Amino acid sequence: PRGRNPLDPSAPRGSAFRAARARACRHPPEAMATELTARHQGKGTAHGKTPYRRVRANDEGGSANARRATWAKLPESLNFVTEENEVWRTKHAQLQYTNRSRWWTSHDAVALKRWVLTTVIGVLAGLVGIFITSCTARLTNYKFSRVRAVMDAEGNGTARAGSSFFVYLGFNLFYVSLAAAAVWIEPVAAGSGIPEVKCYLNGINIPRIVRVRTLACKALGVLFSVAAALPVGKEGPMIHSGSVIGASLAQGTRSAFGGDLRVLEFRSDPEKRDFVACGAAAGVATAFGAPIGGVLFALEEGASFWSTQLTWRCFFCGMITIYTLYVVRTSENLWGSADSTKMFSFGEFTYNTNEGRANFSVWELLLFAVLGALGGLAGAFFNHLNEKLTKWRMKHVTSKPFRALEALGVCVVCSTVFYAVPCLWRRCTPKPLVQVTWTDFEKELVEELVPFGCPADSYNEVASLFFTDSDTAIKQLFHFRESGVFNQDVQTFSSLAIATFYVPYFLCACLTYGIAVPSGLFVPSLLSGAALGRLVGHLLHRLDGNSGTFADSGTYALVGAAAGLGGMARMTISLCVILLEATGNVANLLPLMLALMAARWVGNVFNHGLYDVHIHLKRLPYLEEDVPHVAAERAAHAAQVMAADPVCFAPLVTVGDAYDTLRRHKHAAFPVVAGGGSTQLAGTILRQTICMLIEHRAFGAPGDDPTGRPDLRTRALSPLLSAAVFERAYPKFPTVEELRVPEVDRGCWLDLRPYADTAPATVQDCCSLARTYRMFRTLGLRHLVVVDSANRVRGIITRKDLDEHTLLERLAWTDNDNGEDLETFSVEAHPSTMARFSV
Repeated sequence: PRGRNPLDPSAPRGSAFRAARARACRHPPEAMATELTARHQGKGTAHGKTPYRRVRANDEGGSANARRATWAKLPESLNFVTEENEVWRTKHAQLQYTNRSRWWTSHDAVALKRWVLTTVIGVLAGLVGIFITSCTARLTNYKFSRVRAVMDAEGNGTARAGSSFFVYLGFNLFYVSLAAAAVWIEPVAAGSGIPEVKCYLNGINIPRIVRVRTLACKALGVLFSVAAALPVGKEGPMIHSGSVIGASLAQGTRSAFGGDLRVLEFRSDPEKRDFVACGAAAGVATAFGAPIGGVLFALEEGASFWSTQLTWRCFFCGMITIYTLYVVRTSENLWGSADSTKMFSFGEFTYNTNEGRANFSVWELLLFAVLGALGGLAGAFFNHLNEKLTKWRMKHVTSKPFRALEALGVCVVCSTVFYAVPCLWRRCTPKPLVQVTWTDFEKELVEELVPFGCPADSYNEVASLFFTDSDTAIKQLFHFRESGVFNQDVQTFSSLAIATFYVPYFLCACLTYGIAVPSGLFVPSLLSGAALGRLVGHLLHRLDGNSGTFADSGTYALVGAAAGLGGMARMTISLCVILLEATGNVANLLPLMLALMAARWVGNVFNHGLYDVHIHLKRLPYLEEDVPHVAAERAAHAAQVMAADPVCFAPLVTVGDAYDTLRRHKHAAFPVVAGGGSTQLAGTILRQTICMLIEHRAFGAPGDDPTGRPDLRTRALSPLLSAAVFERAYPKFPTVEELRVPEVDRGCWLDLRPYADTAPATVQDCCSLARTYRMFRTLGLRHLVVVDSANRVRGIITRKDLDEHTLLERLAWTDNDNGEDLETFSVEAHPSTMARFSV
């Protein structure tokens, strides 16, 4: 066995073990201890410093070099840990002195401000959602009214044949042009924004992702992208918009009239992160009318750092959002009783069988699980196609003009498909007769059926799904009853019509996601999944001979919608609750749970969720909750992944040396050593802090030389910059390129001791990589210093060093077929810590 001692006489007499024993005999125990100590100190051995291959610049193959080139453009990480320096201690000491003998302390005031801002986030998110929904409906209705007027003119002979298509295409191109213009102004407004929000909550500071200009471009752009008949939704952009609102209120700004609206207590990365999570929850509540689903979405898909207090805040924010929606929606009747049909995003499921029982049998639960598996397969196929397409776009469609032209080209393709497919469906179906048991909501859905050239009392089945907005199509698939009972059933959509709609819509949605327009994928996934589910339900009724054995096709459509979105995004708990809140029927809870779990399991067999796929394609170092498998398989330690020999600062440094160091090195943090030639860690200091000190001239006067003063106090060279100075500058700290250092200031001394974090997070160099990873992610660190047993700085670990792709490259197995070297693997991969102790 690999771990046996080669000096043991009872060990096997294989050639490899004999060679290992011969090496051990040539090297006595004292020499082996010296070798282990040298290896532990990073000096390496005759077989190399590590049994793993380290990627070098001259390595063959382009993957490592490509990733290195991509990382040069990657955003910095956020710092979710407080810098415990003298500035921070002074601030808290002053607060403790101020709060003495007071019943209303500064802590209570901050808590009140936090709840007030959370309330404002909920109100603004609700208003933005109402604005997007109402404007989208108006733009869509105006477009279809004009197109249908031209179609009527074609039928009367007053317009040329095909004129309606060009009017339809013209409207769509105009709308897409406006949506693409919004992305031209702010490129990060493209897409749904959910992957970017996930990365921000994970600790990646993507530039401009939570700026007010991004919110404006996102909210205005999604109006036109949804109204342009593209297979996109507005729900994802609503979530992103809520996140931007939360970040903007937490950060505050200066008023145009001279006032200061910045809340200094919240101008930090941890506070801003929590407000972004509340905004994401409010966005879900606005999009689907699901406040509980919004909290679970922020927990399951969004936030990487969660707490009980944040749960209450997200719940409260969602509650305020729903309250805002109720107030606006009931303003027509002066805030009287709420109309339940307007409170549910996809209409309320009210039909049940006799005696209040659910409209499905227990044995059908297996069919719902199978439907979920089909949704998982469809979602995995969708993700695979979109991943290949996104890779092609990243390689060939890179400039702004090309991306805008691509959006227009996709609009032409989708408009042609959405118009041509209903034209090919030449059959006119009589409108269903209104039943006595139908609700007013179902009667209104009958009026939404699209004639598309048919007589007034007929409709085109395919056009009723293509030539309308996505929300109406989903409601028709959900709520048109089809119980399968002979002579009592109303068949609205045939199997062939649903299949004719499903295939081209699925492919167009895959083609559309990723173009340069604000777009979401919630509703397209729900619509395609609902079509798949209703198709399955309709086929089961046909197979049963219309005897009413199976559940209503609307129930299968609901389960299929959950499976479609779950197979694409791999959401489970939050999506289940969102659909329950959006439909108002808890009787479908178990079918939804089974379908979502089946969709997730089947989809994970083939690939990741679509949001995770796009995060990986953008090469963002997103840290998952679980430790990467390579860290456990290789049994690596911190010294193998750290950036060795980092640039360090002494406690006292001249302004010129500090400035030159910042110009040469782009690191975001630097260890501060004890001084006097020692490499013992005394603290860490951020790059932005040094830039602030130079900008505010917080250094000694020219001519002062403090190096020979052992009793130098921390404020002897310059008064201490207060915490408010740093809070007001957040997050736009000065950069080294913006600094101007006169020659007379270059010789001045800068005291870093008051501004260095004297209690930084550290790990020993022999610490396992799994523990290092968990510590880094759980604490939300930006950097982690690696020290040896004497607290000497050995290296530093950042987020990029713990990225799974980096670990796979750095910890790749060496090409080693020599059995003799394999015998030393257990020693090389698991360095002994015995040399750390004195016996």
